[in-house]
Amino acid sequence: MLAQGETAPQIPVSSAIWTSDGVISYQLNAKCQDLITRCFERSLITADDPNTIYVNSKLLRLAFTYPYLMHACLAVAFTYDRHLNRSGVRRSLDECYQWSQSTILFNKRLRDPIEPEDKDPIWATATAMTILIFSSPDPCTPGESWPLKNSDQSDLNWLHMSKGKMLLWQTVNPLRPDSLFSVMTTAFAQINTPFPERGMDGIPTALAAICYLEDSSTAGNNPYFYAAHAVSQILDLSHGEVTTAQTQVFMLNIHGPFENLLWHKDPAALLLL
Repeated sequence: MLAQGETAPQIPVSSAIWTSDGVISYQLNAKCQDLITRCFERSLITADDPNTIYVNSKLLRLAFTYPYLMHACLAVAFTYDRHLNRSGVRRSLDECYQWSQSTILFNKRLRDPIEPEDKDPIWATATAMTILIFSSPDPCTPGESWPLKNSDQSDLNWLHMSKGKMLLWQTVNPLRPDSLFSVMTTAFAQINTPFPERGMDGIPTALAAICYLEDSSTAGNNPYFYAAHAVSQILDLSHGEVTTAQTQVFMLNIHGPFENLLWHKDPAALLLL
């Protein structure tokens, strides 16, 4: 990696591949080249979704001119490969390096004004960071994991990351017409589909009882209201049928009294989670 003012890289050999924004440069070795290609060809989220394939293809092109995005993509690729190969729960050195470099460069980038051409790579990097925090937990045993372990400030760090990503929404607006993410409009619309204003329609009777939900229940008088409705939308779906958008519906409704219940390890809130 090179910072401004340092010696520029020598002319690479024909097989060398670089990501560079004119200030920061990073050369992908053969291992990185292979992983990034296989990862995006597999399409991390939904392999048969043409919109996801389109977005991944565009992101891969962007990554070659935005090093912080490339490092994030490589971190996800290494993590994905580790899970596919069942190589253990601990992050590899490659994962840690790529994640660290992306975090450093991304934090620096967010300190400067965001130009129109920066919006998509910024949103993509924030999304990659959220994927990483979910897929790479630190604990190796159930007893070391939340909520079984003693509480500390690292609890629910995945929630902090998710909320941080959504803070960027108004700034980068991934639904703007010129955004490569605009093809995901249907998925974003699904995320924002409103819940019933009151009642327990669609919620299994047993779950409604655990969450103290009745026909008169609303978000104002029951902290489980939105979370229970969100979970009930996917209870009868198989793993392969659940979309990222559907899981995000639940994530975006972890706030207020329900979030407070999670922090205090409330049994019903943990069941919904």
